[in-house]
Amino acid sequence: MNGNTNKEHIRCHRIIVAGGGTGGHIFPAIAIANALRQLEPGIDILFVGANGKMEMEKVPQAGYPIKGINIAGFNRRSVAKNLKLPFLLVQSFFRVRNIINSFKPDAVIGVGGYSTFPVLRYAQIKGIPTFIHESNSQAGKSNMLLAKNATRIYVASDGMEKFFPASKMRITGNPVRKLIIEKTISREKAIHFFGLDAGRKTILAIGGSLGARSINEALSAHLDELEKNNLQLIWQTGKSTAAQYIEKGKQYKNIWVGDFITQMEMAYAAADIIISRSGSTIYELCVVGKPAVLVPFLLAADDHQTANAMNLVQKNAAIMVKDSEAKENLVAITIGLAENGSLQEELSKNIARLAITDADAIIAKEIFDIISKKH
Repeated sequence: MNGNTNKEHIRCHRIIVAGGGTGGHIFPAIAIANALRQLEPGIDILFVGANGKMEMEKVPQAGYPIKGINIAGFNRRSVAKNLKLPFLLVQSFFRVRNIINSFKPDAVIGVGGYSTFPVLRYAQIKGIPTFIHESNSQAGKSNMLLAKNATRIYVASDGMEKFFPASKMRITGNPVRKLIIEKTISREKAIHFFGLDAGRKTILAIGGSLGARSINEALSAHLDELEKNNLQLIWQTGKSTAAQYIEKGKQYKNIWVGDFITQMEMAYAAADIIISRSGSTIYELCVVGKPAVLVPFLLAADDHQTANAMNLVQKNAAIMVKDSEAKENLVAITIGLAENGSLQEELSKNIARLAITDADAIIAKEIFDIISKKH
């Protein structure tokens, strides 16, 4: 009896984590993987992502192996580009079959993004337990299609019964990176990290890992106004059109500009006000607890970013600026907020109330509990 127990104890689980495309999917996925590893240090975790997407870089940096599949999402701008989708989907299923059959996972976790669907669908066909995490207030198509056969569905916010079977759903919040939760960095140290002035109010602009044209254009057109109002800017441009904005930003002493901020814990610690898209980054903003101006990306799947932003606006926990109005109004609204201490305090208090800091641990523990019963 004891011998069998020891053998079971020695055998470590094997888990596949699928999904990506943006930091909003990748970083929560890594947080879940880290929580699983904390519970079982010997666990074998393999990521599966889309070739050419940022997960192929960020996941190995976090210390996990990743295999890529050739898959793309529906292109809303070019119908012609969608003609190859059926071929890519079939090709990806063959690749996924090989990955799953050779790795033999005990469970597969999907976090959204193009690569989620073929991986979880094949796992479901094979009878492998599948777990979904949906980080947005508007569920993604892949997750909705996979929900019926999923073992459990973890959601970041309430009101998701319209997308998923209530019996399979659990509200956990969104996993947030530990360094952001811990808040161990002082504002002074963080300001110094970016080479800025600790005596000035600091705006952090993060358009997402891929960039945000409307935010970048709005800032670029009004940099002089920030300087005139004694404000400084930490500006993550995203990689797509970084060069022109980096060149322009270098002309100002009150601006740090770069295409991507790896140490986001530093950026959040330095910020007094945050300008951001409203993908799943909003859950980090809740943990950070600072006043935020949100600019939803209109072409996000099913307009989920507007749903996310409105969820906070209705709780008086953030300000929203429409994408189409950003160039004209974003900087003026941000300057107005910087001059209104009582509004900053109110927004900070309300957004901080929505913070969830243990979503990754809750998800990891429940996945282990469920798959352990199957062995």
